[in-house]
Amino acid sequence: MRVQSLTLAVAGLALVAPTLPSSSAAPTAPPPLGGPAPQHVGAVSAADLLARVRDCTPVSQGRYRTDHDTPATVPVCGTGGVVFWKADLDIDCDGRPGRYCNARTDPLYAPGTAFQQSDGRDLSAETLPYVVVPAPSDIWDHRRDGVRGGSVAAVVHGDRVQYAVVGDVGPDDIIGEASYATAVGLGIRPDPHGGGTPSGVTYIVFKDSEVKPIQDRAAAVATGERLARLFVRGDTGAAATAGGSAAATTGKAPEDPPRQAAPDDAADPSEESADAPSDEEPDGQGADAEDEQEE
Repeated sequence: MRVQSLTLAVAGLALVAPTLPSSSAAPTAPPPLGGPAPQHVGAVSAADLLARVRDCTPVSQGRYRTDHDTPATVPVCGTGGVVFWKADLDIDCDGRPGRYCNARTDPLYAPGTAFQQSDGRDLSAETLPYVVVPAPSDIWDHRRDGVRGGSVAAVVHGDRVQYAVVGDVGPDDIIGEASYATAVGLGIRPDPHGGGTPSGVTYIVFKDSEVKPIQDRAAAVATGERLARLFVRGDTGAAATAGGSAAATTGKAPEDPPRQAAPDDAADPSEESADAPSDEEPDGQGADAEDEQEE
């Protein structure tokens, strides 16, 4: 997270430092940006999505800051089966450590994410596009709007659309954060220390949607594209087609799962689900940092 307590930041360093390479080694630079936007032929365009979220009907009871030293100006809005907000993009590099996201490259690195993969490991910010939602508060409780870990989001920047999942929870008064992999997909500098963009990012989350397992990138894209097509056509029940929510069926907001400590030993890749994505580095660069650390 860009804003964390000193205790959490120090705890993250303590957990990760014993397995990292010598601090004398310079942090690996982020991979170069470029390449085609993460769109497919026939996919919903950024312009189509932005046209549907031009006007804001607030669902939040107040507004959020984009950083700890900025005024609260960002409301969470709702329309047609989605919630959305327009903010900056800070780089979230928390979760399973890798070549680009670790305690050396990110001074605010924390080794855990609010939600975990199907194998119990924390998410990888390097390889999984995900967005961060604010912790429940009097301003807004995302759970009451059918948003949870694994909910599908369309993140728009310029003419690019990156489909992602809700993968982490941040401070209860700050909004505008997404994973390293999300930034790469949007053509935004992903460096956790000075990267991101100060404005121009729209986050659209489809209510009552969910991808299982949460790390299935292909499922997030397929579901996101389907829901986006319904949304731009004006189908207000679009998100409900992705599956019911605890809030919708019981009238109660689902509980966020507790943050879990990362397992001591990484799971054997041969034992992982066939749906689980590869832990290759972005753009195919480098070996998995977990393997390097285990050496």
